[in-house]
Amino acid sequence: MNDYAQFLPIARAAMSTAREIVLSRGTFSVAAKGDRDMVTDVDLAVEDAVRDLLGRETPGIPVVGEERGGRAADGLWWTLDPVDGTANFARGIPLCAVSLALVDGSRSVVATISAPFLDVEYSAVDGHGAWAGEQRLRCSAVSEIGDAVISLGDFAVGDDVDRNRVRLGLLREFGARAQRVRMIGTSAIDLAWVAHGRLDATLNLSNHPWDTMAGVLLVREAGGLVLDEDDTGHSADSTATIALSPGLRDEVMATLRRTARAARLSRNA
Repeated sequence: MNDYAQFLPIARAAMSTAREIVLSRGTFSVAAKGDRDMVTDVDLAVEDAVRDLLGRETPGIPVVGEERGGRAADGLWWTLDPVDGTANFARGIPLCAVSLALVDGSRSVVATISAPFLDVEYSAVDGHGAWAGEQRLRCSAVSEIGDAVISLGDFAVGDDVDRNRVRLGLLREFGARAQRVRMIGTSAIDLAWVAHGRLDATLNLSNHPWDTMAGVLLVREAGGLVLDEDDTGHSADSTATIALSPGLRDEVMATLRRTARAARLSRNA
């Protein structure tokens, strides 16, 4: 049996390094890396520093990062988003986070998420619960859409813009029925806040592992569900990341199916 807990102190040390870099940079540069997509020198500095630390502490375990790339392994591999919510960070909006997960095959087994400007660090180990500092987390018990606060992932840019038809449909559907709809701009915080019970559901219609794998474990360890868009269990190979309170599963997933079907019909008309 794998002792995944041995990797948590390493992940926390990486978060401490990352947090110090993020908070110490009073000024930074911003460069374009795609259609309405950006990277700052802080993203690069964090990723390089964390890669160096992981290379020393866990030699032989590959790292897949948003900025420097890498390749997943059949066994253990790390996945890192050095600044999730770069657009927020670049505008001085404090909703951004560093997200690091250890993945075994396609399943995350250790997770740390640091939100430096909110002064909180989340962590989880497979089978040992999810935590915000010393506080154990539980997902909300909300089971009615009218009581739910639901977040949606950012609108797509680049080659994925056609999926915005579904996102617009979800805004319309949940805007008419949910208590509130939010678009926070960082998948890591979306997922951490579902684990924390601050959000009742989040729908991200993409699944880059550096964005999602840490938060996925937090939600599961806090008693929530994380699903792919076809209502099967989520993995690193999924196409979407839907995390929610178990009582919302049927209605949220039915809404997603209905909205996706309408978007396909509209596209083909």
